[in-house]
Amino acid sequence: MKNLLILCIVVCLAAFSVAADDGENESKAVDRIQAAADVLNEIQGTPDNGIPSEVLGSAECVAVVPSLLKAGFIVGAHYGRGVASCRTPKGWSAPAFFTVEGGSFGLQIGGQAVDLVMLIMNQNGMKNLLSSQFKLGADASVAAGPVGRHAAADTDWKMRAEVLSYSRARGIFAGLELNGAVIKQDKDSTREFYGRMVPFRTSLIGEIDPPAGANAFLTTLARWAQDAAK
Repeated sequence: MKNLLILCIVVCLAAFSVAADDGENESKAVDRIQAAADVLNEIQGTPDNGIPSEVLGSAECVAVVPSLLKAGFIVGAHYGRGVASCRTPKGWSAPAFFTVEGGSFGLQIGGQAVDLVMLIMNQNGMKNLLSSQFKLGADASVAAGPVGRHAAADTDWKMRAEVLSYSRARGIFAGLELNGAVIKQDKDSTREFYGRMVPFRTSLIGEIDPPAGANAFLTTLARWAQDAAK
């Protein structure tokens, strides 16, 4: 019964997202890239409540989901579309589009939209991301990321975490537990943005040059990563 409730909620959220994105074209994909850049700028613009510089400076890849949809009544679910980029010898890679979806049990009533940020912290996490589909907590370990100017000394993010996750809702930014969520390539948005199918790996390891429409997100990433390295 619980599994059926999760399926129903995820299907409803997915249907809502599809309806909202009906007729999505390159312009819509660019809008998502701009929204992802805005999320990073707003979060890092308040360093006392943002991602610690040493954490962002150590990330192999950064993935942002503007307005992840959450809903629930006893059973919670979430669904969203995002964009990711990874470090390459030439700078930040061309963007890869993905979806995130999953369910979790707990006393949750009501619904809201949150901004989601995921940092892939090491090569094993990056390997999972490049596979174009993986499950957080199963294929890759995930933990709530530390918040503030500097990561607390007692955190184990350097040693163990493959993915650090954060959420922002109603102006509150905090680490987020995201076990069970499934990340997979958003093939429709990929085709719409690039005009053809581009595998996750091809874009994220720098085998193609980023289109001009990716500049907002990549410039923002470069700026904050450079600041974090100082």
